[in-house]
Amino acid sequence: MKLKSKWHRWWMVVIYAAAMAWVESAVVFYLRSMIDRIEPYQPDPLPIIGGFASVELPRELATLVMLFAVGFLAGRTWRARIGYAVIAFGVWDVFYYVFLKIICGWPHSLLDWDVLFLLPLPWWGPVLAPGLISLLLILWGTFACQFERKHTPMLSSWRAWILNFTGVALALYVFMADSIAAAHHNLDAIRSMLPARFNWPLFCAALALMSAPVLQIGREFLLRSRVKSEITKQSAEF
Repeated sequence: MKLKSKWHRWWMVVIYAAAMAWVESAVVFYLRSMIDRIEPYQPDPLPIIGGFASVELPRELATLVMLFAVGFLAGRTWRARIGYAVIAFGVWDVFYYVFLKIICGWPHSLLDWDVLFLLPLPWWGPVLAPGLISLLLILWGTFACQFERKHTPMLSSWRAWILNFTGVALALYVFMADSIAAAHHNLDAIRSMLPARFNWPLFCAALALMSAPVLQIGREFLLRSRVKSEITKQSAEF
């Protein structure tokens, strides 16, 4: 595939994900307006919303399916498909907050708390935290789909992926730590719980671990660029 064609695909995936982000922002705005929770961090942040719950959770799953489906359609190898899929997810997540800011003025800052996800327990974190993860996803996905390695299994760099999965597990714990503590009481405690502080040191450690595959593929790209440059230079001398 020509490089120009790859970048065309990249831009189409980005545009699609941004459009999906507007849809997501609009739906969340409607829902939060109906339950008076434009700002999630307030008393009784997760009220019982009756029939909405049975619709909202499948809707979140359907959104993820749509984002990953476009990645699989855009790529021609498994590596590229996963790359485009995580690009779509990262762009969607970033623009979700951008569009919410445009629609309703929230979040006020990158440190505003948000309910990031609901399963298996509510995930809480400042807007900045998922934003940083999304930037990592976009960067790795771009390397993966634009600079494909031929005949090299994606999991060949198993050490980097072990570090990455460890970082993912740590990040999930940070997001759900307060919900896990509240779960020892009852369901009402989980719904009414408001986190007091975010564990930034542990999250930064998790982010560093998650960045291992990005650093590795970036290093490989730089090495290949240097080798290609040397070959071109030597050819020109002859």
